[in-house]
Amino acid sequence: MALYGVIGDIHGNREALIAALAALEAYGPERLLCIGDIIGYNADSNECAAILRERGVVSIVGNHDLIGIGLLGFERCSNKAMHALKRTRCSLLPGTVEYLRSLPRSVPVEDRAVLIHGGVRDVQQYMTGSHHIAENVAYLRADLPGRKICFYGHVHEQRVFEIGQGGDIRELPANGIVRLDPDREYFINAGSLDASRKPQPRFAEFALFDSSPLTVEFLRVSYDDALTEAKAVMAGYRIGRWRDRYYSLRRKLLGRS
Repeated sequence: MALYGVIGDIHGNREALIAALAALEAYGPERLLCIGDIIGYNADSNECAAILRERGVVSIVGNHDLIGIGLLGFERCSNKAMHALKRTRCSLLPGTVEYLRSLPRSVPVEDRAVLIHGGVRDVQQYMTGSHHIAENVAYLRADLPGRKICFYGHVHEQRVFEIGQGGDIRELPANGIVRLDPDREYFINAGSLDASRKPQPRFAEFALFDSSPLTVEFLRVSYDDALTEAKAVMAGYRIGRWRDRYYSLRRKLLGRS
């Protein structure tokens, strides 16, 4: 049994990552877990990957990581994501690519929890509603039997879905401390460190998972968003209006990215 810090959807945001790690230090977690999407959107993908490696963070691979190293295409990306990831592909260092290629798509945590990024079988699936959870509960039971607590990312929102013994699904408030029932199943999103696509004020979101009393505490902290944004703009990660229109027209005419 241990206390874990759960982070994810960093997207090359060094300022958010540093702020979250500093905040987590006050709680003294024994291990740090990352739910993927280390790179993309912002200018410090290499730096973020290096920090995770230096801190010994247990991480899985996200869809942006896979796209960034060429193992997935841009077909399911928004124009903003595609533009940033094309820039990211050009900036990744060989060591970062090697690190991302080494990451698994899921990681077990003790005897009851697991990390995934999107859906259980689809790294790019957005699990936003009860029908997505119902589908993935079945996949979880088939592919990862015994795992009752599934931490996922991708949707950039702190959320908790609880599956009752009769199969009923309800969403719990994702704030403060949530106590988990050992006889029930859960899909939990710790939130996103990167908030560059969210309205102001922007916060890095993350969580603490205590496997002894079975609790999840949802946390968030401010970071230097102005610096993150300035670096992203200077490095060409933000899409302009005309390029955005060009990508949309190209998708429409060619039916592909």
